[in-house]
Amino acid sequence: MSLKRSTVQQLLSSQELDREVLVKGWVRSRRGNKYVQFIIVNDGSTIHTIQAVANAEQFSEESLRDVGNGACVAIRGQLVASQGKGQAVEIQATEVTVLGKADAEAYPLQKKATSLEHLREIAHLRPRTNTFGAVLRVRHALAFGIHKFFNDRGFYYVHTPIITGSDAEGAGQMFRVTTLPPDNPPRTDDGAIDYSQDFFGKQTNLTVSGQLEGELAAMALGSIYTFGPTFRAENSNTARHLAEFWMIEPEVAFNELEENMDLAEDFLQYLVRYALEHCPDDLQFLNDQYDKELLTRLSFVTDNAFQRLTYTEAVEILKSAKQKFEFPVDWGTDLQSEHERYLVEKHFKKPVILTNYPKEIKAFYMKLDEDGRTVRAMDVLFPGIGEIIGGSQREEDYEKLLGRMADMHVPADELSWYLDTRRFGTAPHAGFGLGFERLVLFVTGMSNIRDVIPFPRYPKNAEF
Repeated sequence: MSLKRSTVQQLLSSQELDREVLVKGWVRSRRGNKYVQFIIVNDGSTIHTIQAVANAEQFSEESLRDVGNGACVAIRGQLVASQGKGQAVEIQATEVTVLGKADAEAYPLQKKATSLEHLREIAHLRPRTNTFGAVLRVRHALAFGIHKFFNDRGFYYVHTPIITGSDAEGAGQMFRVTTLPPDNPPRTDDGAIDYSQDFFGKQTNLTVSGQLEGELAAMALGSIYTFGPTFRAENSNTARHLAEFWMIEPEVAFNELEENMDLAEDFLQYLVRYALEHCPDDLQFLNDQYDKELLTRLSFVTDNAFQRLTYTEAVEILKSAKQKFEFPVDWGTDLQSEHERYLVEKHFKKPVILTNYPKEIKAFYMKLDEDGRTVRAMDVLFPGIGEIIGGSQREEDYEKLLGRMADMHVPADELSWYLDTRRFGTAPHAGFGLGFERLVLFVTGMSNIRDVIPFPRYPKNAEF
């Protein structure tokens, strides 16, 4: 019977020593002398490595010639208590097989420090580094935790379309989807592109949000969530913007603003706790290497009830603050990141949920307050990042929604299907959107959003 491969994680946590094991992975380093060679291997199952000891009596220099940094190897041997410091166990190698060579001169991931900027240019190899291995394992844990959170609470996962004929935000800046020839598309009599001859018979784009379709599902299933890719053709070359990113958007029938805030707070605290519980070694590494305040900031979220206040109250606090802001604050203006972080980090010293924003700076689907000036919006603000969740109670009244669409120049005829939910059995409902990469950015302590997604898409970059 062939020997089954064990992961590095399994071996490092094993209490069963003095047995034959097989590990496969990539060489992180090799050192030694003419008597003994130490081969350090990682297989991605953990941030930690395992050391294999190859004695010269069994391995000639020639047999280990191709066992260099970056090579993929299979190592068979005895799992024993380690004689050195830094690890509890090691492998006394009896057989070393090179599964894939790596030219040591050409291999980009040498021991010398490689900048995060350079690693973005070799995104196909950067998961092999400690940093990106840790980030991707945390990303996985958070994705799994999201599904677990909602499944355990009776939500249904709904797949909303990636190709859409509507702009949920009414903001434009969408990627067009077409099969028409780019050089000579068919045109109407007035010279416009004739999309009736396109694949879908109309102009279509990549979605910016699954919210509107999610509302339709909530009006039948009660509690739903979406978790899928979204796209913005916004020419923003910043550390906070991506052209392709993932969004989580729960929508709950019969919820109003208060329940929506409760759900958002419960959700975020759960996810941060989930990461702390399931990725302690990766988070410790990221804390030590990149952000010495990371673990403190994560505890800041899990240990504090979120402060809730209205936009109007927040504006008064900001206007009376002794701190000088780059952007002036007045009622009716959209708050900037510096304002949001001041409220969280300096004034309240806890996460904040702001509510009841002026209707002019929020989307058409948000429910009007009785004063006619504000809407039942909510934004969740986090330390170091500002807004991490945006949501609202939705406008369920057909006439009021129609009026808001007219005010904001949203064509009602293109959203007749959305309006139907207000015509046939309308109900109060609420939801929010969480940008997944924003969450991963916060939990890992990385400073650039391009470093928390495997293959980032941003202006002038679609290499892989």
